[in-house]
Amino acid sequence: MTMALDASISGIIITDNTQQDNPIIYCNKAFEKITGYSRKEIIGHNCRFLQAQDRNQEERAILGKSIAEGVECRVEIRNYKKNGDLFWNELYMSPVKNANGEVTHFIGVQNDVTSRKNAEHDLRQQKLVMENRIKERTKELRESEAFLSSIIETVREGLLVLDPNFNVLSANNHFLRTFKVSKEETVGRQLYDLGNHQWDIPKLRDLLVKILPTNNPVVDFEVEHDFPHIGKKLMLLNAYRVEFEGQFKDQILLAIEDITERREVEIRKDDFLSIASHELRTPLTTIKGYVQLLERAMPQDASEKFLSTFGKVSVYVERLNSLISELLDVSRIQSGNMELHMAQFDFDNMIAEAVDGMRTTVPGHQIILNGQTGAKVLADESHIAQVVSNLLSNAIKYAPDSEKIEVNIANVSDYVKVSVKDFGLGMSAEDRKKVFERFYRGVEIQKKFPGMGIGLYICDQIIKRHNGTLWVESEIGKGSIFSFTLPKAGKETNG
Repeated sequence: MTMALDASISGIIITDNTQQDNPIIYCNKAFEKITGYSRKEIIGHNCRFLQAQDRNQEERAILGKSIAEGVECRVEIRNYKKNGDLFWNELYMSPVKNANGEVTHFIGVQNDVTSRKNAEHDLRQQKLVMENRIKERTKELRESEAFLSSIIETVREGLLVLDPNFNVLSANNHFLRTFKVSKEETVGRQLYDLGNHQWDIPKLRDLLVKILPTNNPVVDFEVEHDFPHIGKKLMLLNAYRVEFEGQFKDQILLAIEDITERREVEIRKDDFLSIASHELRTPLTTIKGYVQLLERAMPQDASEKFLSTFGKVSVYVERLNSLISELLDVSRIQSGNMELHMAQFDFDNMIAEAVDGMRTTVPGHQIILNGQTGAKVLADESHIAQVVSNLLSNAIKYAPDSEKIEVNIANVSDYVKVSVKDFGLGMSAEDRKKVFERFYRGVEIQKKFPGMGIGLYICDQIIKRHNGTLWVESEIGKGSIFSFTLPKAGKETNG
């Protein structure tokens, strides 16, 4: 059956209507190809993730009504691929019912009809815009040379303009200064011949010959090369094929940013982080030992003030210990030394223990655990428990006016899924994009809550190293839902 569905040229998904949020439990190869997402990034999500931020479409209401009533429907809806490209999705959705007439699943069949929609739009607009297009085109062609020259000289990175044969048509002053060459040595010559063939770089050839024609534009392509006269350079290349007609047809803009010093600074920062974390651990261990020694030698008639002060010291020592542990985790991740000790364990039991531990720590909060998987999962149990505890801690920390937190677990295909829902501040679209970056903290969060912005980064890296996916759904004032999927069979699962 799966082989037959995978042979279809139409994208096919199956969702489980018996589970909360109707998650996707199956997708065929065509669906992956159409959307640009891999199977592991799809399983467990609700179909709405394909609409990204474009949530006000009438078709969404039609779909919601059909799901609620358990009936089939057909819509044409705007969706977005993983790279952000818009595509029009012609979606046929049908319910699957059991013997009792209850809807257990939905099957969705989708086709990319972007070309047809674009053709329809073009036909409607052609008569209205043709005259203006001719005028604008004429003006563009007249101004393009001056405009292109202005861009070349004002961009604060090396910029080359190449013809289709990779001959240099122009080079800005930043390029000439950075790579210590003259305009006479550069303009009019083949790129690969520059500086006695210094630019004959295999990765650069791959970019221009293999990648650029099929993936326009090329963004943030890293190339490292040892130049004879200026030493080793790490460069960030961005390339764009300009598809003008006439004089400027098929020119290539190649932006070259020297990030050698920036990367060295990042490496020094990572080295400092690693050294500082290890150096702080030793004296902190000694301090903890003395605190424990003082606790055992506590006089029975100690004053209330003494006991209160001693308790605060213990709390802050533990807080500092947790902070250093997180910094050490970041250091191990950056250096590639985070070890995973894979073993099979009872997933439901691990979740229950993490929730019970958090309930003991914050008895004033109501943590509701829903669902069960009955799954044995092959993973690093301590690291996955660390992720769950961190998500629970954040849910409590960033929802100060709410005492309720919901944890949902479920099976989705050959993955387990965990969702932690709070009813707190929520976050903006910009924060959602960056929330898993190292040391990132939203502006409002910085104002109201202490922290360094590394907890979610660590969680994301742990889940990625298990070949799972961690994501967030959130709106300002409506709380957040952090979810992750984890392959049951271990990180080798490719699905």
